[in-house]
Amino acid sequence: MRNWFLIRQSWPRMLELCYWPTVQLLIWGFMSQFLRGQTSLLAGAAGVLISAVLLWEVLVRTQIGMSITFLEELWSRNLGNLFVSPLRPWEWVVSLVVMGFIRVILGVAPPVVLAVLFFDISIFDLGLPLAAFFANLMMLGVTVGLLTSGMILRHGLGAESLCWMAVFVLAPFSAVYYPVSALPPAVQYVAMALPSTHVFEGMRAVLYQGTIEWRMLGLAVILNLFYLGLASLYFLRAFRNARQRGALLQAGE
Repeated sequence: MRNWFLIRQSWPRMLELCYWPTVQLLIWGFMSQFLRGQTSLLAGAAGVLISAVLLWEVLVRTQIGMSITFLEELWSRNLGNLFVSPLRPWEWVVSLVVMGFIRVILGVAPPVVLAVLFFDISIFDLGLPLAAFFANLMMLGVTVGLLTSGMILRHGLGAESLCWMAVFVLAPFSAVYYPVSALPPAVQYVAMALPSTHVFEGMRAVLYQGTIEWRMLGLAVILNLFYLGLASLYFLRAFRNARQRGALLQAGE
C-alpha cells in the first residue's frame, strides 16, 4: 500500500512507468511501417516486431518494477521498520510481485493502445495464448527480480546496478526479434534453456503459422517453475543472512 500511494501521488513515477515502453513501441513501430512497404516477407514481419516489443516490455517492467519497489525500501531506510512488524518474508515477496504486476499494467497499457491507434496492430490478436505468454514472462521477471534483490541484500547497494542490467543480459539469447535459428549453434543451447525463448518462438508460430505450440509453452512453464524455485530459495537465504548480520537495519546507509 505504501508503494501504491507513492506511485499514485507522484506524476514523475507514473511517467517513468510508461515512458520507455512507449519510446520502444514508437521506434520499432515506425520501423515496422517502413517494412510494410518492402517485400511481402518483411511486411509480414511488421506485426511480429511490434508484438515482440510489447511482450518483451512485460518481462522488463515486471523485473524492474519488483526491483524498484525493493530499492524504494532501501533508499528510504524502511526495511528495519517493516520487519519490526509481524510481516513475514514471503508476504513481503508477494507484495513485491503484486507491485511488479501493477507497474506492468500501468507501463504497458499506453503502448498497447498506441499500437492500435498508430499502427493498426493489436497484441490481443494473439488470442488465448497471449495469457500464457504474459504469465510466463511475468514469472521470469519475478525470478530475475528475486535474484537481483537477493544479491543486493547480500552485497549491499554496491550491487544496485544489477537491477538495471540483469534482464537485458537475457535479450540476445531470448530470440525476441529473430528466431533461434539465427543464433550460432552453440548459443542455441543457451537460448533453449531460457523460458523467454520458448515464449517468443511460440508468439511467432501463432502470428506466422496460426498454430499454438503447446510443447513450447509447456517447456516455458517447467523452466520458469524450476528457476523461480531456485531464485526464491536464494532470496530467502540472503534475507535470513542479512537479518542475522543486522544488515536490515543498516540497509540504505
